[in-house]
Amino acid sequence: PWRQRRAKSQAIGPSRGGQTTKVHTLTDTIGRPYAFALTSGNASDTKGADLLLHRVGGAHYLLADKGYDANVIRKCLRQNGVVPVIPGRINRKRRIAYERTRYRDRHLIENAFCRIKDWRRVATRYDKLARNFLSAVAIAILLAFWV
Repeated sequence: PWRQRRAKSQAIGPSRGGQTTKVHTLTDTIGRPYAFALTSGNASDTKGADLLLHRVGGAHYLLADKGYDANVIRKCLRQNGVVPVIPGRINRKRRIAYERTRYRDRHLIENAFCRIKDWRRVATRYDKLARNFLSAVAIAILLAFWV
């Protein structure tokens, strides 16, 4: 139906808690976001990674959670000279080696999301249009980290 197609074009998708959106972001070494993208709540994290991988330039390491564990992402990062610090999913047949000590710094990314979601407009997504919600995310990032 029309409503379902419209929701997908506005980055809204079903999850356990209802209709939702995922915000994917790249941060610098101290946890300040500098690139971000939206996907619907039911989209895989690898789709969000595809939207942001071209912005990684100059990084030595990329820290991500298990949702971004895909051979395609790892291969793309290594081709660009970036070391992926991504733990393997539990259902992998071959274990993935990653730097556990470096992975501990991923809390900076989670802290960034907490600061972004301090803004009620971002945490609840009242905006119907994806561009309006993305603008609200951009304003929240700008005010929380860069001003």
